[in-house]
Amino acid sequence: MIHLFDLTRQYERIRGEILNAIDKVISSGRVILGENVRRLEEEIASFIGVKHGVGVASGSDALLIALRAMGVEKGDTVVTTPYTFFATASAPYRLGARVIFVDVDENTFNIDLNQLEHVLKKEKVKVVIPVHLFGRTVDLEALSFLREKYGVMILEDCAQSMGSEWKFSSGEIRKSGSVGDAAIFSFFPTKNLGTYGDGGMIVTNSDEIAEESRILRVHGARKKYFHEEVGYNSRLDEIHAAILRVKLRYLERWTEERIRVARTYQELFEEKKLPMVFPRVEEKGFRYHVFHQYVVIFESEEVRERVREGLKERGIQTAVYYPLPLHLQKCFKDLGYREGDFPVAESLSKRSLALPMFPELRDDEIKEVVDTIALFF
Repeated sequence: MIHLFDLTRQYERIRGEILNAIDKVISSGRVILGENVRRLEEEIASFIGVKHGVGVASGSDALLIALRAMGVEKGDTVVTTPYTFFATASAPYRLGARVIFVDVDENTFNIDLNQLEHVLKKEKVKVVIPVHLFGRTVDLEALSFLREKYGVMILEDCAQSMGSEWKFSSGEIRKSGSVGDAAIFSFFPTKNLGTYGDGGMIVTNSDEIAEESRILRVHGARKKYFHEEVGYNSRLDEIHAAILRVKLRYLERWTEERIRVARTYQELFEEKKLPMVFPRVEEKGFRYHVFHQYVVIFESEEVRERVREGLKERGIQTAVYYPLPLHLQKCFKDLGYREGDFPVAESLSKRSLALPMFPELRDDEIKEVVDTIALFF
């Protein structure tokens, strides 16, 4: 069996450190919002290059809380893409915001910035949520330009892009999560930096957004039992924070290993000359892609399904991200979208396939995946 993602291999490498970190937390008696949460918040903020980090219970909660902290209310307009995980759109929807979708760029899977500008010219938009999907960074310089030109707030969805970068024309290299008014991260187990459960974080340079996020994560209380507003029970606990602090020390190494896996896939696919599109590792002098997923595109849904079933029969796991774009989800029917509105997202949902991707994936396993795919052409 070749897994899509194998946590056990990673755990074998750091088992002693993880168990020691957990033991220290339990032995301390402080398991909620203690020293590990505070220090992780500081370490993540420093890593991204911003002032504040606010640990919460999940990436989904991070989106919801960040939007509230940014002042999103019923009737406000929030723009994002239909080709992303559900929470990106459900968070503003739950707040009563009007959600507008913008199609994605087929070459990057990320929001089409030209189409985004077209919407910004016509609509009064409160917040844009660009998603750095599969680990690939949205053009941060172009995003910053649109933010300034149209006076729109930016909430970066970095759930899949921990450590990805963009190089500005000035030569400055910035990490995803550092250019918006705020950004969110997910620590779901399969993420590049993940814990053994749920967790998330909001990062920002805004003192006001950070403070409001801290209040909202503990039932809207600045002082215990004195509630200024109705908030949430959404705290990142000490055990997860301690685990993440251990893993953060390995993130750079793991990122390089992911890039190594992607490069090996690329070399093997180039040799096969198969009629498909696959991610390429380009030497740009910065990590524009940290390969949370390795997603390939086939000519048609029929080909994708043929390959997918063939891999499954041979014990190779794959996944489809995402089989139904958000604008076609039943729960968003009232937004008024229909099939055909976002042709790129709809096409990608039918033709894309995520292949096994994790730092410990061996070269012989990658070769087996590629060789098996080649059998179906």
